[in-house]
This record gives sequence, structure tokens and C-alpha cells, in this order.
Amino acid sequence: MVTLLILVTGMPGSGKSLVARGLAERLRAPIYVMGDIVRREVARRGLELTVENIELVAQKLREELGPAAVAHLLKKELASEDSQIIIIDGVRSLDEVRVLSGYGRACIVAVHASPMTRYKRILARRRRGDAVSPEDLRLRDEKNLGYGIGGVIAMADYMIVNEGDLEELERSIEEVARRITGEKGKNCSGGGGQAYRG
Repeated sequence: MVTLLILVTGMPGSGKSLVARGLAERLRAPIYVMGDIVRREVARRGLELTVENIELVAQKLREELGPAAVAHLLKKELASEDSQIIIIDGVRSLDEVRVLSGYGRACIVAVHASPMTRYKRILARRRRGDAVSPEDLRLRDEKNLGYGIGGVIAMADYMIVNEGDLEELERSIEEVARRITGEKGKNCSGGGGQAYRG
């Protein structure tokens, strides 16, 4: 039975997937990526994997299933999960937090980086469907803000500022993992936590 869900949030290119993977490794927890659900839905609908189509399908899902649509789709995958701790990468709204909190105590970890830093990282990683221009990134940012990601970031129990190198980020991930396990998630309440510079 799941007792703690670590919900990782952050704007595109902030490093949230690196943080989610780092926490999963340290806590020996499975990881679920909400963006993968949307990308699979883009493919299922026979569309090319572009920034525009990803955002179009994400919006359509929310129109069809409500503001927590992606969380509702993820629930099907979580139904058979028997790990005590799970990591969920890419939470974008407080509606999603509420749905996912039905599986256990939620701990929100937000990752922050400046727009220029995020754009450089996105160009460097070259993942299919990523922003390839500043306009693409602006579109994704506006969509994420429209979904309510700002509220999730504001309610984070832990904030990692990811403007440094990978070594700094690893230290921040280590510290957050240590605190979460040391507190057994008791201080994770969806609001007002610690900030770490990575």
C-alpha cells in the first residue's frame, strides 16, 4: 500500500525529471511520468509528437475529463502499485495533487530554474516533442501556468533551485531525500518547506 507520494513539479526544462529520477534511486521507489501519459495519448490519436500537438492533446484531455485528467489516467496505473513510496514526475495542478493524494500522503518537491537556463537545457537534451525555439518554450510555459502549476510550486514542501551544475543538483537531491525519509513524510503537507540550491 502506498503511504507516501513524492510529487515533483517544475516548469519545462527546470530539471524535474533529473530530480524525480534521483529521488527514485535514493528512495528505491518506482517513478511515474505524467508527461509520458500525454505523449502516449498523442500517439494513440495518430498525431505527430510536436510541442503543439502535446499541448493540444493535454488541453483536450482536460476538456474531456476535467482539470485533473492526467492524474485520473495515471490512477489506472497506480491501482496495482504496492510500493510504500512512489515518485510522480510532472504534476501541474492542485487538482492533480488532490486526486493523487487519495493514494497516500503527498509530498511536493518543486524544481526552479530561470527561463534562459531552461531553454539551454531543452536545446541540449533534444527530446522528441521538446521546445525548439523561445516561442515554443513560451507556449509550453503559458500552458503550464494555465493548468495551475504556479499553485503547485507555491505549495511545495521542498524547493530545489537548479541553476548550478549536476554535482550541486545531486547534493540538493540527496538532502531532500534524507529529509523526507528522516521525517517519514510527516512534514509533507503540501505547503511551506525548505529551499535548496542545486
